[in-house]
Order: sequence, then structure tokens, then C-alpha cells
Amino acid sequence: MSAIAVPVRRTSPRTAVLRAEARLFRREAGTLFWTLGFPPLLLVILGSIKSFRKFDPGLGMRVIDVYVPTLVLVALIVTGLQAMPPVITGYRERGILRRMSLTPVRPSALLTAQMGLNGAAGVLSALVCLAIGRLAFDVQLPKQALGYTLAFLLTVTAALALGALISALAPTARLATGVGMVVFFPSLFSAGLWAPVQSMPHTLREIVVLLPFGAASQALQQAAAGHWPAWSHLGVLAAWAVVLSVAAARWFRWE
Repeated sequence: MSAIAVPVRRTSPRTAVLRAEARLFRREAGTLFWTLGFPPLLLVILGSIKSFRKFDPGLGMRVIDVYVPTLVLVALIVTGLQAMPPVITGYRERGILRRMSLTPVRPSALLTAQMGLNGAAGVLSALVCLAIGRLAFDVQLPKQALGYTLAFLLTVTAALALGALISALAPTARLATGVGMVVFFPSLFSAGLWAPVQSMPHTLREIVVLLPFGAASQALQQAAAGHWPAWSHLGVLAAWAVVLSVAAARWFRWE
């Protein structure tokens, strides 16, 4: 009798790495909380403050309307600065990247998987914030959807590039966490978490909008209100995304 050939479905190395990293990512309860749970939870807390749901003449809108785009940024900041760098530097510190370089699976596959998973988590958290804002607090969805999407994608790129740069420069996972924390709080401030960017003093506001998350805050606010984001803000975001990406690629070490 002749043997019947049964086709074997082979999984590409990159797909296998992505699946493995996804399983590990799901097991990190702390990471999942800070990336997926913290920004929506903070939005619920802020939205529960009665004065935040009232019209503010100084802002020209309710405070909660300002905080929805801000917490979209918080999700990306947490993902880029706190979730990804310790993992990547931990792999390098333990020699995993060096060992992978000797196999058919290249270390770049692991980096791509990490950036993809963390980017997807940040996007999901942002979508949850938008949904909670709309359903729970009657915050309008972005009226300029295309401009909002463009500004959002540039912000995702800049946040992940900043995380990749920290991963490139920090020799250990502990130091990556420390450096990420040092950058984390100024990033939250520039995003408008403690005070909306538009309510800051003029000089401070002019400085903040030159930073990636300050420019992102203004671009998302403008798109949410129905205006095309200012090209100056989009240009600042694009410039930061390019510079940070090039720097991360230039200084990244596999071992």
C-alpha cells in the first residue's frame, strides 16, 4: 500500500515567538493592570467628581472632556515607559538575546513581538477609555476621526520609540525601571494629567508642546473638538518619533 502524505503546517519563527511572548504577556498581572486597567480606572474616578462634569468657562468645556484624551496618552506612556523596557533589558541581561542570535530565530523577532504586544495593549486601553468616556460621562467621540487617528498613531510610535531607547541605554532591568520612572512623571505632566496643557501659563505651555506628549495632548484635543490637528503639533510628534527611533536603533545592544 502506498503511504498517504499528510501536509504539515509549519509555523514561522516570528509567529512562534509572538505566540510565546503573548502567553508570557498575559501572565503578567501587574503589567496588564497598569496598561489596561489603570487608565480606565483613573477615568472612572475622575468622572465621579461632580465638578469635573460641569462646564468650565476657562477651558470652554467640561474638565472630564479634557481628561479623556489625556488618559488615552497615559495608557501609551505607561506602555512605552513602564511595561516594555524592563522586559527587553531583562532578556539582554539574562543572555537570551545573545543565545537567540545563534539560532534561526533572530532577536529582532522578539523585539518586534514586544513592541507589537505593548502597542496593541496601549491601543486597547485607549479604546476602552474612549468607550467609558462616551457611555458613562457623555464625552463625545473624536469629531475629526482621521486627524485623531493620525495623531494617535504618531503618539504610539513616539511612545514605543522612547521605550526602545530606554531599553537600548539601560544595562539592567532594574535600571530600565528606574530610568523609565524618571521619565514617566514629566511625561504625565506634559500630557496634562495634573493640569490641562491649555490652562498652563503661556511660557510653560510653549515649552510643553515641544515635548512629544505635550504636542500629542494638544493634537488629540483639537481632533476631538472637530479640528484638524495643528501641523506644528503633528510635526513635533513625527520629529520625536523619528529621532527616538534612530537613536534606539543606533545604541541598541544585543548583549
